[in-house]
Amino acid sequence: MDMTEPTKPRTDPRILRTRQLLKDALIDLLQEMDIEKISVNKIAEKATINRVTFYLHYRDIPDMLEKMADDMIEEIQEVIEQSQDAKRSIEDADSHRFISLLEHIAANSKFYKVVLGTKRTPIFTERLLKMLTGSVAARMELMGADSSISKAGIQKDIAIWYGSSALIGTIVSWIRNDMPYSPTYLARQFTLLRTHQFLDQPAKGK
Repeated sequence: MDMTEPTKPRTDPRILRTRQLLKDALIDLLQEMDIEKISVNKIAEKATINRVTFYLHYRDIPDMLEKMADDMIEEIQEVIEQSQDAKRSIEDADSHRFISLLEHIAANSKFYKVVLGTKRTPIFTERLLKMLTGSVAARMELMGADSSISKAGIQKDIAIWYGSSALIGTIVSWIRNDMPYSPTYLARQFTLLRTHQFLDQPAKGK
């Protein structure tokens, strides 16, 4: 009996090209106007395809946004998985994953500046926050009861909220400020900040 996992069916390249045209058209339009002002006709015209073709791929614009958000998370997860290395310490692995994520965002800056850098499509920020929350929760489970957070008596859910909010806030601010730091530098600064908790330490003599 063949126990090998079935391969995922390959999508027709023509379908992929059409979907990419539609996605690019939507991103271009979002640079110019709010999502409420965008119609299927405008997307189709921008993508140089007919309206009927749009409906072969998506039910409507909300469905398109949902699928684009799904694709975004899938791509990010693939990038992070490819950066995994069992030989690294937890801290080093965290930093390397964050660098890989930031490099991916920088390489696709036009897309991310629209979907994360503006408030026009909150679904993308919400999806990324959900993914980051899951990652922070998994890390805490890995660290267990011996972690400094547990020993300090900090509730796990509060620590997860704090950690995931810090990550998404840093990423969004970096994008909105036109990515002034390299992915490596930003990831290292974030790690230093989290490790030393500068914001929580009162200045000497005060």
